Amino acid sequence: MKLIILDRDGVINLDSDQFIKKPEEWKPIPGSLEAIARLNQADYRVVVATNQSGIGRGLFDMPMLNAIHDKMHKSCALAGARIDAVFYCPHTAESRCNCRKPKTGMLEEIAERYNVSLAGVPAVGDSLRDLQSAASMGAQPYLVLTGKGLKTQAAGDLPEGTRVFADLATVVAELL
Repeated sequence: MKLIILDRDGVINLDSDQFIKKPEEWKPIPGSLEAIARLNQADYRVVVATNQSGIGRGLFDMPMLNAIHDKMHKSCALAGARIDAVFYCPHTAESRCNCRKPKTGMLEEIAERYNVSLAGVPAVGDSLRDLQSAASMGAQPYLVLTGKGLKTQAAGDLPEGTRVFADLATVVAELL
């Protein structure tokens, strides 16, 4: 089975420093949904692993997160794309949970759910914590320069072996 792990905000959709709090604020990055469709056509399982501390901060609730993800799934379908599963952490950084990236709980859950090792599995993110979580599990970190990616690249200290691309579409072109 071919698997790829994507962060959500800044990789699939435009990010916001004020959080994506409702479906109207969720807007795909140009080319991202088509890139996911190309992955699907190449028999990749596409899963999302996303920190969603807006829930823990009280900015939105689970029904609203579900509505945002429903819009994401429907937007994907309109582009001929499919996301197989969404894993999320609703906690704030202060909670010190194991599921919030850069910790590996979400990725461990993905490995368990799909009964696979994540060694070498592409993991695409725009923040250092996405890359650190991937590297800790032996996945191949890919940094995209969309979202917070330019700031992440400029800050340096990327995990060894991190590959850098303009956006999800260019990552997918390289993989395929």
